[in-house]
Amino acid sequence: MVGIALLGAGIFASQEHLPAIEADPSLELKAVYSRSQKSAETLASASKNASSVDVYYDSPAVAGKSLDDLLRRDDIAAVAVVLPILTQPAVIQKAIKAGKHVLSEKPVAADVDAAKKLISWYDSLGAGAPIWAVAENFRFIESLDYAATKVAGFGGKVATFRLQKYGFVRAEDKYFNTAWRKVPEHQGGFLLDGGVHFVAALRLLLAAAGQEIKQLACFSALLEERLLPVDTVNAVAVTQDGKSGTITMTFGTEFKSGLEIEVVTTSGAVAWTPTSVRTVTNNSASGERVEDTKEFLYSSGVKEEMVAFSQAIGAGKANPLQTPAEALKDLEILQGLLKSGEGNAALTQI
Repeated sequence: MVGIALLGAGIFASQEHLPAIEADPSLELKAVYSRSQKSAETLASASKNASSVDVYYDSPAVAGKSLDDLLRRDDIAAVAVVLPILTQPAVIQKAIKAGKHVLSEKPVAADVDAAKKLISWYDSLGAGAPIWAVAENFRFIESLDYAATKVAGFGGKVATFRLQKYGFVRAEDKYFNTAWRKVPEHQGGFLLDGGVHFVAALRLLLAAAGQEIKQLACFSALLEERLLPVDTVNAVAVTQDGKSGTITMTFGTEFKSGLEIEVVTTSGAVAWTPTSVRTVTNNSASGERVEDTKEFLYSSGVKEEMVAFSQAIGAGKANPLQTPAEALKDLEILQGLLKSGEGNAALTQI
């Protein structure tokens, strides 16, 4: 059994990472860390084995209770880092230097330059370094995996594609009322924090057809003044084979909501939502149109990604869906959308 610590006591850490760790029989939660004693103790008390989970924090300063003290423990082999975007890179480095395997929340860093520097530093450590995996839970959603299998199975060449995400972040929303999201110091605000999920999902489906996005032209906007700096992007994206599609993501549309990604090839079409996959193709014998919809129970994919991480520790190698390089590609596209939007649809190479 692998001893693991949860670093971060925010909403996603408490509601997703904590139960995911406790659901994996190969992991044992040894400790939690947060900036404040109160938040760390609140998180630890939510554990099924609260009495055996040690608490670490920065404020107030107490001897033996710092993050450095946690990382010195020999019985903790791994950490899950679920901290604000700008805080994560330094903690990732500190944990890896301490010899801990790391699963860090997406995005891999706040911007592409910072991500490349962090990845370059990690790569310089060589083959004996602890595992560093990036948690992009969408890549582990069952319905998305099924959709990717369908895209690959249909074959053919990509004709077009679309990503449509509509939503509205209300003033009372629990995520909006997280200080670092309410007054973001990172690019894109909610578009970086949440949008990278949807980019990852689109990339997974396009990859099933052998395609990657290489060019973008995007318009961006701020529809809801609270959601600085921008909350909406509308873009045309082009793959290496010159096939174009559209990307729409917004967190500022009160009267329209939903997430759907569709990939259309010369052999069929696959439309994905988190709870359904709709396919359209032709019967190979009769040539008649065949349509099918498969329904799924909603799953965040966090439990599955935690299992992938624990299995990677056992195998001594990160899961291909969790490599920092894979997460960097998500960030490159998201940043490309934002940069193109700043230039009023300036053509951006990825």
